[in-house]
Amino acid sequence: MTLGWVSSLLLLTLLREVLLVLGAWLLPAEIFAMLRVWSAAAVPALALAATLIGLYSAIGRPRVVEVSVPLRFLPPDLHGFTIVQITDLHVGNTIRRSYVERIVQQVNALDADLIAITGDLVDGSVADLAAHVAPLRQLCSRHGTYFVTGNHDYYSGAGEWIAYLQRLGIHVLLNDHVVIQHRGAQLLLAGITDPVAQAFDPSQRSDPRAALRGAPVLVRPRILLAHRPRSALLAEPAGFDLQLSGHTHGGQFWPWNLVVRYREPLSIGLDRLNSLWVYTSRGTGFWGPPQRLGVPSEITRLRLVPSSQRAEAIAIRERDPAYGSVG
Repeated sequence: MTLGWVSSLLLLTLLREVLLVLGAWLLPAEIFAMLRVWSAAAVPALALAATLIGLYSAIGRPRVVEVSVPLRFLPPDLHGFTIVQITDLHVGNTIRRSYVERIVQQVNALDADLIAITGDLVDGSVADLAAHVAPLRQLCSRHGTYFVTGNHDYYSGAGEWIAYLQRLGIHVLLNDHVVIQHRGAQLLLAGITDPVAQAFDPSQRSDPRAALRGAPVLVRPRILLAHRPRSALLAEPAGFDLQLSGHTHGGQFWPWNLVVRYREPLSIGLDRLNSLWVYTSRGTGFWGPPQRLGVPSEITRLRLVPSSQRAEAIAIRERDPAYGSVG
């Protein structure tokens, strides 16, 4: 919380300095003197208010964001197929078992066909955090829960975490795929490692094409779980139809939510790279200061719908989840 307050204080102080420079140039001396006094008191008060609001948002109940994704090659039996995505939980010193239990309850209430966890699950070792991650064993969906690694998972000992998640009944996709049988149709679900993986284990170099090795040619759609949205640059030419990502946290709190769009063009919500749809979640937890100012955490319920001009126009108009349907 202190780190969040210092961050807000620094940003507001910089804004105050800009305001004072403009005020010295534009305002009469008497009004400028009042501005200096008033703003000096306002900055710490506003920083504290922003910190408390951001804290409440960070530790509260994540929003459920409903997103419809129009896909070509979607068999009729897959119309309405639902994937619930959680990502960037960052279970660690601040996010503990009680928060994870609340997430599991929310996800299970959504009656998903499939659950996807797109990385950065933990900030710490299995020895320290296993009990706090254990509630994920209770996640329920028709076709199971699938996980791909994020960069923080490697910092935390990815090998041990992969083994532990598998013991919880969670399917871990490391540059490979599965074919999901749903009613009379099939769906290909692939997952890749985070790009940082090769620094820890060269055999785990992130590779969307490798994830499709041996895949049946005629099974569509092809959905990729990839922690970083930038993986879309390789996923699109590999032939995927939809990529689900996290990593950016949507900037997590103001004003970084404005800056992140320039660093990561596919940073928030539903977007498109040529023929590939990419959904980037704001994240279900938080990292660093417990702050979610203007960037609420989310659980995403994605619904696959057949592609049409109308469906694509709606998806593009609502590509930022702030304008989608929120439960």
